[in-house]
Amino acid sequence: MKGLYSSVWAETLKMRKSKMFILTLIVFSGIAITMGLMILVTRNPELAGNSAMVSAKASMFKDDWSSYFGLLTMIVLTLGTIGFGTIAGWIFGREYSDRVVQDLLALPVHRFTIVLSKFITFVAWSILLSLILFIIGVFTGLAVNIAHWSVGLAYHYFIIFMVTSFFTMLLCTPTALVASYARGYIAPIAFTIGTLIVTQIMFVGIPNITAYFPWAIPALYSGVSGAGGATPDLVSFIILFSTILLGFIGTVAWWRFADQT
Repeated sequence: MKGLYSSVWAETLKMRKSKMFILTLIVFSGIAITMGLMILVTRNPELAGNSAMVSAKASMFKDDWSSYFGLLTMIVLTLGTIGFGTIAGWIFGREYSDRVVQDLLALPVHRFTIVLSKFITFVAWSILLSLILFIIGVFTGLAVNIAHWSVGLAYHYFIIFMVTSFFTMLLCTPTALVASYARGYIAPIAFTIGTLIVTQIMFVGIPNITAYFPWAIPALYSGVSGAGGATPDLVSFIILFSTILLGFIGTVAWWRFADQT
C-alpha cells in the first residue's frame, strides 16, 4: 500500500508540474465560458457581425437550462473524449517518448503498482476537468441569466453529466493500451479521434446497433442522442464494462510481460 501511495504521489507530481495539466485546465475552462458567450450571441445576433459561422454555432444554443445542460453533456462526450484520450496517451506514453521508461521500471515498485497509479492519476485528472467544465459552465450560465434555473434541475443534470463523464473517461483504458504498445503520444490520440469518428458514423448510418458499440453507450445513457436513439440494455453495459476491463488488463499485461528494452 505504501508503494502505491508513493507511486500515485510521483505521478501526481509529474502531472502538476507539466504544461499539459495547465493547458487542459485552460481549455476546459475556456469551453465553459465560450458557451455562455454563445448564449449572448443567441440573444443578440448583431454581436456575431457578418460571421455566418458564429451565427450558425450560436443557433444551436437555446436560452434555457435544460438545453444548456444537454450541451454541456454533449461537449464532454465529444471534446471531453479527445481531452481524456490525450491525457491517457500522455500519462502512459510520456516515459517512452522521453526515453526514461527504463529508469521508471528500475524503481523498486511492482509494475502493476505503476500502471494502477497511472490509472488513478488519470481518473483524478479527468474528474477534475469534468467538474471544472460543469461548475464554470453553471456560473457562466448564471452570469448571462439563462432562463428557468432550479437547484433540482441542476442536480439532476449534474448526476447525468458526471456518470456520462465517468463512462467516457473509463473507456480510455484501451487508449492507455495503445499508448503503451505504440510507446508514444500520437497513436493514442489517433485512436481516440478514430473511435469518435466511428461513433458519429454509426449514429448517422446504423443507429440500431449503437447500443452495442461501447463508445456510443455513454451518449445513449445521457439521452443527448435524441428520443429516437437506441436504448442501452443489460448487454450494452456488459459490453461497456468488458471493454473497460479488457483495456485495463491489457495495459497491465503489456507493462508486466512485454519487452520494454
